[in-house]
Amino acid sequence: MDLTDVTTLVKRFIDDLKTPSVDAMYDRLPKGKMLRARLVQMIAPEAENAALVAAIIETIHLSSLLHDDVIDEATTRRGEPSINALYSDKHAVMLGDIFYSKAFFELVDMDKRIAKSVSSAVTKLSLGELLDVDMGNAFNHNLDAYYNMIYLKTASLIETTTYSAALLAGKDAEAHATFGRNLGLAYQIIDDILDVTQDAATLGKPAFNDYKEGKTTLPYILMYDALNEADRNTLLGLFKKDLSTDEEAWLREKLRITGAVEQSKQRAQELAEEAMACVRGDVALVGLIQTMITRSY
Repeated sequence: MDLTDVTTLVKRFIDDLKTPSVDAMYDRLPKGKMLRARLVQMIAPEAENAALVAAIIETIHLSSLLHDDVIDEATTRRGEPSINALYSDKHAVMLGDIFYSKAFFELVDMDKRIAKSVSSAVTKLSLGELLDVDMGNAFNHNLDAYYNMIYLKTASLIETTTYSAALLAGKDAEAHATFGRNLGLAYQIIDDILDVTQDAATLGKPAFNDYKEGKTTLPYILMYDALNEADRNTLLGLFKKDLSTDEEAWLREKLRITGAVEQSKQRAQELAEEAMACVRGDVALVGLIQTMITRSY
């Protein structure tokens, strides 16, 4: 299996629809890192249907990003205009629905265990999106709620990717599922950290964008716990607000003083170590997670 096999299959899914407007919107989608396809490639490089499973999961991931951009009212994706900004929210939602439907059409002939796992992950992903929306109504300082949401929204699809790939390759599916779950959690925590440590040019979106959108990520929760009452009130007053330069500077300073960023990095590292313990002999998977937790974008 090669990643080009995956992109060719995803394009074939789109071509099967024979709809020029879908072709045009697909061509405008920014291309990502294809993490999920890379995981299938690493775990089941020679397995029959590996590229097809990877293409199905990547199509589902694309769908979730389209819906996510509408929910977040995002105008960019990976530094490029989002589909909802280029066309409309309606176009983005319907394109996402088309991608989901096509992925499920391709999924029905797969191994039943894989089909059930992927279907379950899509349900979890959607529940995670709903939780994310609900939690955006007010500052959340409940760590359990945060971890549950990022598991559902991000980690569940990575978990099913590694589980499915292991089934294809005849490897320990449960161990690989645990690897994928922890990888997904650590991946999201690193994303949360980058939002408060990197600039807009690096991120492809404004810095501190999560907080403006009403996302109380791990660094904010840890910072809140360490602040005095007056500073907590200031932090709450900045929730979902367009931040001034001075307000961004205040956040950076409080994140530094409280050690919230370093604590978040430590939690990502702990999750990464738990993941690596599940696949101790797999140099490629261990290397991937080590690279992921030290990334800067």
